[in-house]
Amino acid sequence: MPPNIEQPVRFVGSGNRFQLKGRQPQAAALAPLRALIGIAPPEGYRRDLLIEHLHVINDACHGLPEPLLVALASEMRLPMVEVFEVASFYHHFDILKDGQAGPALTVRVCDGLSCAMAGAQDVLQRLPALLGRDDIRVVAAPCIGRCDQAPAALVGRQVVAPATLESLTPLAFKWADFEEKSQESSVDSSLSAIENVSYAEYRAAGGYSLAAAVVNGEHDDEAVLQALEHAGLRGLGGAGFPAGRKWRIVRDQPAPRLMAVNIDEGEPGTFKDRHYLLRDPHRFLEGVLIAAQVVGTEAVYLYLRDEYPDCRALLQRELAALMADPPCALPHIELRRGAGAYICGEESAMIESIEGKRGEPRMRPPYIAQVGLFGRPTLEHNFETLYWVRDIVEKGAEWFTAHGRHGRQGLRSFSVSGRVKEPGVKLAPAGITLRELVVEYCGGMADGHELYAYLPGGASGGILPASMADVPLDFDTLQPHGCFIGSAAVIVLGQDDLARDAALNMMRFFAHESCGQCTPCRVGTAKAAQLMAAPVWDADTLDDLALVMGDASICGLGQAAPNPIRCIHKYFAHEVGEGPWPGDLPKPRGKGARIEPPRSSVNPEAQP
Repeated sequence: MPPNIEQPVRFVGSGNRFQLKGRQPQAAALAPLRALIGIAPPEGYRRDLLIEHLHVINDACHGLPEPLLVALASEMRLPMVEVFEVASFYHHFDILKDGQAGPALTVRVCDGLSCAMAGAQDVLQRLPALLGRDDIRVVAAPCIGRCDQAPAALVGRQVVAPATLESLTPLAFKWADFEEKSQESSVDSSLSAIENVSYAEYRAAGGYSLAAAVVNGEHDDEAVLQALEHAGLRGLGGAGFPAGRKWRIVRDQPAPRLMAVNIDEGEPGTFKDRHYLLRDPHRFLEGVLIAAQVVGTEAVYLYLRDEYPDCRALLQRELAALMADPPCALPHIELRRGAGAYICGEESAMIESIEGKRGEPRMRPPYIAQVGLFGRPTLEHNFETLYWVRDIVEKGAEWFTAHGRHGRQGLRSFSVSGRVKEPGVKLAPAGITLRELVVEYCGGMADGHELYAYLPGGASGGILPASMADVPLDFDTLQPHGCFIGSAAVIVLGQDDLARDAALNMMRFFAHESCGQCTPCRVGTAKAAQLMAAPVWDADTLDDLALVMGDASICGLGQAAPNPIRCIHKYFAHEVGEGPWPGDLPKPRGKGARIEPPRSSVNPEAQP
C-alpha cells in the first residue's frame, strides 16, 4: 500500500519563526541517498526493504552516516526512531555520527568455539598491531560458518579460511586501499574454487522436471506429501518438526500464503547449508518450487546470512538464470540479506527481519503457520530440509529410510569440526554414534589428540563426555541425557581441552547474541557468563539462573542457553570444583578453547 502523505504538518516555534518538528533531512543528503537506493516509485518505498536499503548505504559509505539515515526516514515516511532502532540492532551496521568516517575496511575474526580451539585469540590479539592503521578495524565475530577451516575470518566481504597473520595482513592492506567493487570481483572469483552445478547443467541432467510436473498438475500433490511423511523427513534446522505435517497445516490456512526459507545458519559449529548451497543450489531451489506449489504459496523469501557473501553471489546468479528461462510457472522469489544477528535464525525473528524490523522473536500463539510474514499464513523451512525434497519424492521414501543405524532411519548431514583429522560435512546414517562418525567419516582424531568430550548439536545442544560417545546421534535420542542434536553441528574436544571453557565460550556467545527483548535471557546469559568464569562455580546461583532462563525466556535462545551449565554440572563437575578429578582422566591443560569475549558481549545491566 502507498504511504499516506496527507497527514497534517506539525510546526513548532514562536513568533514568525516556524520549522517542521524534529530533525529534517538535509538537501545535500537526499541526492546521494536517491542515487544509492533509487527514486521512490509512485506508490512509495516498500517498508519491508528498509534493511536492504541500509545495506546499500552501509556498503557504499563503510557505515551509516546519520544525515543519510535522516533522509532515508523522510523518504520512506518512517519515524526516525524506527530507522535508528533497526540500524542499531544488527551487528553489521555501524551508525556514524555527523562528520564521522567509517573504517575503510573491517576484518572480522571468528571467535566461535572451533576457531578458538584453532588459535583465533592469538590472531585477534596480534593482528591490529601488525596492521597498524586506524582505518582498518579488527573485530571479534561470532561463528561465520567455516568451522571446518578454522580459524576463519572475513576481510571485508572476502572469506579467508584458514586465517593466519601471514594471509590476513597483506589482504587487509590490499582491500583497504581499493574500491568496494574489487571485493565483489574477489567474491565472484572465489566461487570458481568450488565446483558447483550451474542452471544449464542441472536442467540438462533432468533437473526441475519433477517441479514442472507438480506445477503442471502431472504429479499428484498428495503423493508428494505422503512421500515426505513416509520418509520421516523432519526440519533440519534444529527444531525437527515433521515436514509433511507442516506443509498440510499451512496448506489448510486461508490464502494468500507465503513461504520463508531460513539460510541464516548461525548456530556455532554449523556449516552444512553453505556446503550444499555452494555445490548444488538448484536441488534446493527445485525443492522450493515443489513446496510452493503443493502448499500454495504465492511468494517465497530466501533469508541468507550476511556472513555468506559467496553464497549470495551464487544465488543471485543462479536465480537470474532460473527466472530468465523458467521450467514452469514460478512464484515470486526474493533473496533477502541478513545483517549479523544469530537471533534471526529463530523463525519469527527472521520474519520480523524480512519485514524490515528488528529481529525480535514473537510471542506465540499465534504461530507463523497461521499469522506469519506480513500477517499471512507462512511455511517456514530450513535450507537442507528443502534440499532433500526432490530426492525423496523421485527415489521414494524407502530410499531415504533404508539408511540408518541403531534403530534409526534416514540420513543426517553432520557438520564436524574440532579435534578430528578430517573435519567437514559428513552425510551419514541417522543414529550413527560419535565414535563411529569420527572413525569412519573423519579419519579418526587429529594427531596427538584423544577424545575427551563433544558437543552433539552446536552451542545449544549441550556437552557430553567421551564415555557417552556410543549414544546414537539423532532426533529424540539425546534428550534423556540433557542434550539434543539440533542442526547436527558436532564439535569434538580433545584431552587438552576443558569442557568448562567450551561451555563458557557458548554462554558468552548467547550473551552477545541475545536480542535483549526479555529480561531472563538478556540478564541471565550475561550473569551466567560472569559466574562461569570463576575457578569454582557458584552452583546454586547458576542453577537458579538456568531454571529462570529455561522457563521464562520467550524463544529458543534463552531456553537452550542453560544446557551447557547443566551438562557441566552433570558430566564435568570435577572441572568446576564440585568434586575430585577422576583418577582415570588426565588433567587437560586447557589449550585452545579458552577465549576472552569481545567487550560488546558484556551486558552492563548484569554487572555485580
